[in-house]
Amino acid sequence: MAALLWLGGLPSAAVAALGLLTAFAGYTAVYALNDLVDYRVDREKIREGGLQQDGSYLDGALVRHPLAHGLLPLKDGLVWAGGWALVALAGAYLLNPVCAIVFLAGCVLETVYCLLLSVSHLRTLVSGVVKTLGGIAGVFAVDPAPSPWFLLLLVLWLFLWEIGGQNIPADWHDLEEDRCSQAQTLPVCYGPGGAGRISWGCLCLSVALSPLVLGLSPARLAWPLLAAALGCGLYLLLLPGWRLFRTQEREHASALFNKASYYPLAILLVILAGFMF
Repeated sequence: MAALLWLGGLPSAAVAALGLLTAFAGYTAVYALNDLVDYRVDREKIREGGLQQDGSYLDGALVRHPLAHGLLPLKDGLVWAGGWALVALAGAYLLNPVCAIVFLAGCVLETVYCLLLSVSHLRTLVSGVVKTLGGIAGVFAVDPAPSPWFLLLLVLWLFLWEIGGQNIPADWHDLEEDRCSQAQTLPVCYGPGGAGRISWGCLCLSVALSPLVLGLSPARLAWPLLAAALGCGLYLLLLPGWRLFRTQEREHASALFNKASYYPLAILLVILAGFMF
């Protein structure tokens, strides 16, 4: 999504194929790293009856944290994470050495995020930065010298989406478990009311930024497509975010997380539609 926004068109087949492989490998490695760093914490949560499969929650549709559940030996988990990390690092370097630096920074920050679980709720800010790094790498994969102003807007847009639509709802879903384990998250520290206000505010700002980011990008989307992008933000972010803010119910936190997870894909489809018509 970020690469196409800045490039203003489709990259070559070679760059697209390498970029898709690298992105898949990079996110797979970072998610696995999260499980490795949180291995002992997750084991303790499972012993207390937490981290169970939840079909209504996208992150829990399959087995959550297979290492902690004992479905994958720790050694195999290390090999899995390390293997994908090497693939991601090699692919990122071939795209642009800056992308390799961004990937390594993401791994370091993800580790910091996990280690701050029982230290500070401000770890949420680290999560927001980690999620923006994929977009930054995507831009540098197609242009070695992008506009710093566009990058800044892109980072703010994705950062606010991650905090309001991903991090807070995910922590809200695990609120009771986190309270028992004395984890430091926004829902634990500020309660459902405070977390709901922060989430709603971030989502409003993210959706408000979307036409600015899309309008200033070289993709130069027409007004109907900008309106479609706003519609995606309304349906996938603002409506479920408002329901959570009003009800403060766990099921609506799961619903927000689920719908917000599809927001980047929806924007990508809008961009592709702009290239086709």
